[in-house]
Amino acid sequence: MLIKRLTLGATLLASMTIASGAFAQQQFITIGTGGVTGVYYPTGGAICRLVNANRAETGIRCAVESTGGSVYNTRTIRQGELNFGVVQSDVQAAAVAGSGSFEADGAYPGLRSLFSIHPEPLHVMARRDSGITSVADFPGHRVNIANPGSGTRVLAETLLSYYGVDVSALSLAAELSSAEQAAALCDGNIEATVWAAGLPNGSSQEATSTCDVAILPLAGEEIDRLLAENSAYAAATIPGGMYAGNPDDIPSWGPRATIVTDASTPDDVVYAVVSAVFENFEEFKRLHPAFERLDVAEMIASGLTAELHPGAVRYYQERGWM
Repeated sequence: MLIKRLTLGATLLASMTIASGAFAQQQFITIGTGGVTGVYYPTGGAICRLVNANRAETGIRCAVESTGGSVYNTRTIRQGELNFGVVQSDVQAAAVAGSGSFEADGAYPGLRSLFSIHPEPLHVMARRDSGITSVADFPGHRVNIANPGSGTRVLAETLLSYYGVDVSALSLAAELSSAEQAAALCDGNIEATVWAAGLPNGSSQEATSTCDVAILPLAGEEIDRLLAENSAYAAATIPGGMYAGNPDDIPSWGPRATIVTDASTPDDVVYAVVSAVFENFEEFKRLHPAFERLDVAEMIASGLTAELHPGAVRYYQERGWM
């Protein structure tokens, strides 16, 4: 009986040792995204879903974190509190250079790219009863310019500067997140909002289907000059009929969403994330309407100012893409 107990104890000890070893091999990674009504949050969710499907093989468990957006994600990766982040291409470029929102931070030479995802057209939404038909009409009105730390805030400030509109000229410069802006617009607390996201996105759908909102065209001399002077941006079109009450194509512009990490992230972890997406590419494209038209060649080249991470390079070379 004593022998059996000892054997049982030894078996339990062995089991605990094996379990402990397995647990030690687990790696937990987080992806910083944005507000839950935007496209960044489901983008992080789609990536984590595919990474987690392979966790028995890789030992990597992925979690999504809703955050303040691109600028926040970049800073938090640099501080070592996030492993990966979804970041606008213009924010990525500014972080590498230490310019714009990152002037006080200094250059971030350790930022690394994995791939870009969808284009992010700017949605400038205005209540039709506000009298706002152009960004030039913003002075004297209540306008949401997005929360500090978001990529949209950078775009809003850029947009206003090219129209010669100072934030101080607004009767209210609201700093609402994507989750708050649609309700504020339809409740009349603001008259217009500036928002960059993939197509379609929940916040714009909520606003246009709840109240009478127009998505303003962004074209003309000001936008031509903006695009000529900012290579991180490109012209884009919001298809007619995508949003309620907006039947015609709407010219716009914007950056691309990109996935970034720090140079210190192990190559095998980055390789696992990249391979999870591209080995299941058709499934990935079905996980959100913004992914439907994704093209591999564009994803591994467009909007990537930061150096590609070696783990990503290894995978792309194995596939013959580089």
